[in-house]
Amino acid sequence: MKIKIERVNAELTRQISKIIAEDIKDPRLGDAIIGVTKVHTTPDLKYAKVYLSVYTSDPEAATEAYYTVCRASTFIRNRLKDAMQIRLLPELNFVLDETMSHSAKIEELLAQIKREAPREEN
Repeated sequence: MKIKIERVNAELTRQISKIIAEDIKDPRLGDAIIGVTKVHTTPDLKYAKVYLSVYTSDPEAATEAYYTVCRASTFIRNRLKDAMQIRLLPELNFVLDETMSHSAKIEELLAQIKREAPREEN
């Protein structure tokens, strides 16, 4: 990946995280904590895929918070125009990043296998 795109991805990650945390005042977000895990921008800087992690105790609230951020994409893009000095601002496409939940499931399965392994040896 080219250095320019890596810098743009890093800056987009930082700015989008800041906008979501500070500027979106939607009550549908509730107590959800939303983090931008990574951003992938196309080489022509027209599109950016933004991976979001939503942390909350209720799965329904997590889904609602994700869709709230998706609906606010125009607002986020307008704020990015002011925050970033880039000629072409990419169109944002939000994707729910579920790597944390997958890793938690894998850890749980490994712990279960470890608990059952001594029983099988006897």
